[in-house]
Amino acid sequence: MTVNTEAAALQTLLDREAIKECIFSYCRGIDRVDEAALRSAYWPDATDRHGPYQGSATGFIEWALAKLREGGRMVHFVGNMSIQLNGDVAGAETYFQAFQQGRDSAGENTELFLIGRYADRFEKRDGEWRIAERVVIYDWIREERKPRQSDDEWFGDFRQPRGGRKPDDPVYDLLARVAAA
Repeated sequence: MTVNTEAAALQTLLDREAIKECIFSYCRGIDRVDEAALRSAYWPDATDRHGPYQGSATGFIEWALAKLREGGRMVHFVGNMSIQLNGDVAGAETYFQAFQQGRDSAGENTELFLIGRYADRFEKRDGEWRIAERVVIYDWIREERKPRQSDDEWFGDFRQPRGGRKPDDPVYDLLARVAAA
């Protein structure tokens, strides 16, 4: 490999890793109701087509945060990821699984299991990759009634600590200690 080829290969790896980290920030933001992490995943002028919501990413964030603050747990897992780079623009397909607590139309507690893909157009601006356009593609859905037991009864004393929202989730203590080291 020549120096130019090695530099280009290294930049490709760095760009791909930055795109992955952006996806991970989105997941933390949505799951932990961490507004800063969620906003860091999108450019301010980005768009999002996300189930019933279609419009600006800023509007999606406001809509999602309002729903998330109503309660319930949410966990997103991302898996297969395909990234196609073209200069300062990239297309990424990321498979996801999402587990969400909510309420049905009768007000009963439910658990929703979704599988789908994020189809994202990323842009690199001033050296930073963020989502410029997102379309969420849904491939699988299953809804079940939530058990009547509380989380305390389900998790018990042995499954601690439990996940929570920012700043109470244990990961934020870890990140603060790492930043202070």
